[in-house]
Amino acid sequence: MNAALDAADPLAAYRDRFVAAESPLVYFDGNSLGRPLKVTGPRLAEFVEAEWGGRLIRGWDESWFELPSTIGDDLGRIVLGAAPGQTIIGDSTTVLLYKSMRAAVAARPGRTEIVIDRDNFPTDRYVAQGVAEECGLTLRWIDVDLTAGVTADLVEAAVGPATALVVLSQVAYRSAWLSDLPELTRIVHDAGALVLWDLCHSAGSVPVQLDAADVDIAVGCTYKYLNGGPGSPAFVYVAERLLDKLFQPIRGWIGADDPFLMGPTYVPATGIRRMLSGTPPIIGMLALQDMLGLIDEVGVDAVRAKSLALTSYAVEVADELLGPAGVVLASPRDPALRGGHVTFNHPLMREVTAALWERDVIPDYRDPHGLRIGLSPLSTSFGEVERGLETVLSVLTDASGTG
Repeated sequence: MNAALDAADPLAAYRDRFVAAESPLVYFDGNSLGRPLKVTGPRLAEFVEAEWGGRLIRGWDESWFELPSTIGDDLGRIVLGAAPGQTIIGDSTTVLLYKSMRAAVAARPGRTEIVIDRDNFPTDRYVAQGVAEECGLTLRWIDVDLTAGVTADLVEAAVGPATALVVLSQVAYRSAWLSDLPELTRIVHDAGALVLWDLCHSAGSVPVQLDAADVDIAVGCTYKYLNGGPGSPAFVYVAERLLDKLFQPIRGWIGADDPFLMGPTYVPATGIRRMLSGTPPIIGMLALQDMLGLIDEVGVDAVRAKSLALTSYAVEVADELLGPAGVVLASPRDPALRGGHVTFNHPLMREVTAALWERDVIPDYRDPHGLRIGLSPLSTSFGEVERGLETVLSVLTDASGTG
């Protein structure tokens, strides 16, 4: 059946654009680190020779200084549903989360709570805890089903007059639960609070409409479905209506109003550049440009359609092959409620994951007992999904001693 699905897949040919996508290795971790595009290696080499080596410091005046905003605008247009001037490429996800949270709670003086769910990504929770301690605020925790995620009812019950900021992930890192971003944003706003969306597991896989949903702030990484490479810089979005009201706490030269004045006091830049602090990682942005060009060519809606087809096929195959071995789905069964990955639970999955890596099948493991497979739509085939899950069954059979 997978051969027919691959033959009918309108995006199948795009796999050839990725390095080693046709190798025997099964890659189930595209939601942690995307494959590189073949064009990126030569492009990086050309940059080193022609721009870095040839233009040297002149490159800042010629294009590098504006590159964080230029790529940010492209990211906003192609992936985030954001008009120009609201998105910029900057630091790591952690640093941008910190800046954004500190700026957001300062913009809601007199309010004393940050709301976040207990199953949000660890970094989001850790940063929120730190900001709460620094600012004398209280964390209000939302308890969620680990196989699902944050619902409207849960958010409505958690917010109120004391809420300064709500921190949410559009796609839950463990279960792949896809939150109702517009509805949850509306609920937060009705309480008079700001919302910060983590888009790390959705950007490049799930269509996002930040402007249409009236989102306040969003942060996301670029090395998962955006294929920017290990450690590629993250992005931050701030709605235009808030740009002159948010003041991030890490004051650096490039976020100043006149970066080259080098004056005695800091004055924040107007616009989204105020969210920057230090010198932008130019080389780290180049692979992201290549992937954005590909998504622009394909269309994010087509990417989402392939993602839905891949995860649905994975669930179908797992039900047939792995269900009899005691494996249970730990993600929403309704594909409309899932992001781009699927998690399967079994008590032996930690051992199974380690054994799979030895056999060139690369998923990852998430407690409790979860085998998580991330299916990057443009570089993953249906045949790869089936081969990988067949190997999961083989390894699980060996590990459980039932073979």
